[in-house]
Amino acid sequence: MKSHSASPKNIDEYIAAFPRDVQEILKQIRAAVKKVAPDAEETIKYQIPTFVLNGNLLHFAAFKNHIGFYPTPSGIEAFKHELAAYKGAKGSVQFPIDKPIPLSLIKRIVKFRVDKARAKSPVRRRKTKVISRAGDINDKPIFAKQSC
Repeated sequence: MKSHSASPKNIDEYIAAFPRDVQEILKQIRAAVKKVAPDAEETIKYQIPTFVLNGNLLHFAAFKNHIGFYPTPSGIEAFKHELAAYKGAKGSVQFPIDKPIPLSLIKRIVKFRVDKARAKSPVRRRKTKVISRAGDINDKPIFAKQSC
């Protein structure tokens, strides 16, 4: 169903690659996520729209017959009774394109994921120092990484 050969650079490009009816669904999901998670960063990961907040918040994608929604296994588990009517797996659910998309349920799942993301501390990266020494055989600087 995707008509682009290159990976999309952003969510706008991703959405634009689909027919208008699917674009509308994707725009509604995007708006619902942004409303509940205004601080989440939009990006493309795994060639699909992704929202990031202290790590991956969720992904979503369009397919021929459904919209895939990927709120991680914790998001699926927390709403397993409401999601029971849909096909899914450990970290995903499929919303049929020809049925109304449950935007209020999506918003509640996003709120759950935002609360989880804010509860965990931000990802910290190890700092590295670059140390140079002159005086090797060719009198060129030597660089070594040293952990702090």
